[in-house]
Amino acid sequence: MLNVSAADIARAITHGALIEALADAFRADITVPERHAHMIPQPSGIDAKLLLMPAWMNSGQRLVGCKIVSVYPDNAKLGKPSVYGNYLLMSGETGEALALIDGTALTAWRTAAASALAARYLAREDAEHLVMVGAGALAPHLVRAHSAVRPIKRVTLWNRSRSRAISTAFALSAAGIEPLIADDLEAAVRTADIVSCATLSAKPLIRGQWLKKGTHVDLVGAFTPKMREADDDAVRRARVYVDVRASAPKGSGDIAIPLKNKTLKLSDIAGDLYELCRGKAKGRKRKDEITLFKSVGNAVEDLAAAVLVYGKVSGKRG
Repeated sequence: MLNVSAADIARAITHGALIEALADAFRADITVPERHAHMIPQPSGIDAKLLLMPAWMNSGQRLVGCKIVSVYPDNAKLGKPSVYGNYLLMSGETGEALALIDGTALTAWRTAAASALAARYLAREDAEHLVMVGAGALAPHLVRAHSAVRPIKRVTLWNRSRSRAISTAFALSAAGIEPLIADDLEAAVRTADIVSCATLSAKPLIRGQWLKKGTHVDLVGAFTPKMREADDDAVRRARVYVDVRASAPKGSGDIAIPLKNKTLKLSDIAGDLYELCRGKAKGRKRKDEITLFKSVGNAVEDLAAAVLVYGKVSGKRG
């Protein structure tokens, strides 16, 4: 069995290749059961959590995968990360374990690729200015992924902590991308063609009134029903899309809250990645319309990324 590190992933694949792999996966016959969540009692009284996210291919190259994530809130007291993740890839023919892949890195790669896949359908073809809101681990991936599908010439980076923005800007500069650091989020968003958000904000950062005509909004953070990155006005002004219809409405406040307060109806969601990739939903219809994509993540994306990585690292076709 291969043991694949974050560095191995970075050497093996590109964002462009992963975007294509995700597009193929959303068209393929892949089974995705509901995510399994199990609480694990701890002596402190703060329960840990074990998350299992399986998926398998039903035809062609038969493979089975499962992302295994542990969340131990008390780890902070030990100076360790609260979240650990690994991805187990197995043969669909025999159940044999083929690879154990760094799940944290794999998630970052596939999350950015999913956003870029959506942008390929939803962002204007001439989109040149990307505003990246948030300077965490996902930010460099999102910048590179969006740059793989649109002719990005200008990147503006905003973060609550300017020091974190500076360190992320240095990392991007090493990769050949020279971002500007913004202190005024509103001013940056008002000139953006694409606004990508990957934050832990509980309250909206992006205001609908700031969005110029033709802007595409990509929301990646806000991963609980009580968190959100864009306000009701942004949702109201935009044509709304999600990664997966079944999970997005309950997976994030960016969709759940507007549904609850009647700003948005389920029938207002114009499509998801399955429908976009299969031609069952139309993407951007006019150059001047505002589009909004909300991602909550899906096991199809993890499996597609793992198969691509395994194929490259092992030398086998993937």
